Amino acid sequence: MKILFISLGCDKNLVDSEVMLGLIRERAFELTDDEKEADVIVVNTCCFVNDAKEESINTILEMAELKKTGKLKALIAAGCLAQRYRKEIEKEIPEIDAIIGTTGYEDIVSAIENALSGTKSEYFKDLSYLPDTKHKKRVNTTGGYYSYLKIAEGCDKNCTYCIIPKIRGSYRSVPMEDLIEEAKQLVESGVVELMLVAQETTLYGVDLYGRKMLPTLLKELCRISGLQWIRILYCYPEEITDELIEAIKTEDKVCNYLDIPIQHGADRILKRMGRRTNKQELIDIVTKLRNNIPDITLRTTLITGFPGETEEEHEELIRFVEDMKFDRLGVFTYSPEENTPAALLKDHIDEEVKERRRNELMEVQQEIAFEHAQNAISAKLKVLIEGKLPEENVFIGRTYKDAPNVDGYIFVNSSSELISGQFVDVFVTDAKEYDLIGEVIWE
Repeated sequence: MKILFISLGCDKNLVDSEVMLGLIRERAFELTDDEKEADVIVVNTCCFVNDAKEESINTILEMAELKKTGKLKALIAAGCLAQRYRKEIEKEIPEIDAIIGTTGYEDIVSAIENALSGTKSEYFKDLSYLPDTKHKKRVNTTGGYYSYLKIAEGCDKNCTYCIIPKIRGSYRSVPMEDLIEEAKQLVESGVVELMLVAQETTLYGVDLYGRKMLPTLLKELCRISGLQWIRILYCYPEEITDELIEAIKTEDKVCNYLDIPIQHGADRILKRMGRRTNKQELIDIVTKLRNNIPDITLRTTLITGFPGETEEEHEELIRFVEDMKFDRLGVFTYSPEENTPAALLKDHIDEEVKERRRNELMEVQQEIAFEHAQNAISAKLKVLIEGKLPEENVFIGRTYKDAPNVDGYIFVNSSSELISGQFVDVFVTDAKEYDLIGEVIWE
């Protein structure tokens, strides 16, 4: 039996997909990437914003057609959309043979076996449950040399625009010994860079150990031989401690890179969003990080067009971005999610206005990003090689400043062949918009 797996949404969802793929492979099912050859298709869905919801639904419907035109015997929906819209999926998409919630993915093999036998089934556990991934070998789908390590599940922040707590549950940290074992397995398989992910990484350990244990986890991970880079994503600014800053500063394997979602820069909007910081506090934490780690790269995300956002508050956000000069920045237009407090607010903003405001913010950030790129010229940077442009004989890589799939690249000229997963020192010779160009330094 051939199984096709489609993973949509965020990197946390990807980790769940990789665990399921590992369980599938242990049962000797054959994996395929050809939908026309698949006997079973599993779609691990997302529903964080409307676009993600539509993509998940359209993908399921497209795969369902293969039951009529191909050899497909069973179709399974898993993940966030399945968790949130279980009843609607049962009613509206009869082609679905099994539905797996966000805490039920350990049962993927049973779901496949039941579906192939003609039995429809559902796998949902309480949202307080934390799936046990200990001793379960993931299938790394990211290329072999980098991977994501999900250190916690769920969220307790309850931002007014966010549905995640309702579909992922409350914050639950993965025991540290389990994370260390999983990280060692990944490194033994060839991984040299780990991205620590969760809905919120900075609170790691509070529920298990009574205090924030991310700095301790970083130190333990740094002891793993063969692991070279550790990158921290999704750090809420109000939870960044002096101990965490010191760990980033002093541990050589921890990249001087931090992803800090701040969402806005106007106090009234931050309060309406249910965020735990105000503008001055955001300025203070950014200043502290840069004072302590001068070469740190800071990435953030913003939401524009939140209900009630005035033109004056939009202009305030633009000035905030100009002042902060974040190295990396993404902007999302507000997407109303049913059953969230923000969806019930008055003064929702037209889509055209949201898009205009997003474009204005990105134009400002583009100039800042270009300036940062120009400032990198003549620098010597350690680069992780990710591939090659064969037609140009140029290699593609990333520096510590760039997370995969969201940031830029460095295009590397080399007199010798380089391989993916290899680290080389590169002298930066030029910059093109968001990307750098350089030459390998051979010593």
